[in-house]
Order: sequence, then C-alpha cells, then structure tokens
Amino acid sequence: MPLTYRKRPIVIEAMQYTADSCRSLHAWIGLEHADHDEDCDQGIFIDTLEGLMEASLGDWIIRGVKGEFYPCKPDIFEATYEPVAVDPEEKPGA
Repeated sequence: MPLTYRKRPIVIEAMQYTADSCRSLHAWIGLEHADHDEDCDQGIFIDTLEGLMEASLGDWIIRGVKGEFYPCKPDIFEATYEPVAVDPEEKPGA
C-alpha cells in the first residue's frame, strides 16, 4: 500500500517569459543554460536536467532547488505556486 506524502514548501525564483522580459530572462539564466532567438518571440530552448526543453511566450522559467532552470506552463505555475514575501536577508530556495 502506498504511503501519502506532501511536497515540502520551498521558495523558488521564477520569471515569466514575455517579449518585454526576454533579454533580462536570458541574462538571468545565462548563456550556458539557454539559446534564444534574436526576436524573442520564437521561444527559447533551455538545457534542463531532463534535456533540452522549449519555453513559449507566457511560460514561467523556474530556478530549481539545485540551481537548474526549467519552463512551466502558466496554468500549472498558477496551480502550484503563490507569491511570498521573502526576507531580503534570506536566499530563495534555501
């Protein structure tokens, strides 16, 4: 019989991929983590722990607990995460 588990509450960093955030998002995840189209409207490809994944406009990009990046569809993001007030002295994900 399976046991029941609850996902531990953690604080993550995330940025929504939009035409306006494309350049800052690319800088945030770094060249070693992503490739992007010059126009920023064709999607970006992120090298995740599971392999190369594409993020489309509107998707959220999440930094995981090990510093890895991965895309998340907006409906899943909204169902899974909520904004939190973080102490400026506290590092997200710690």
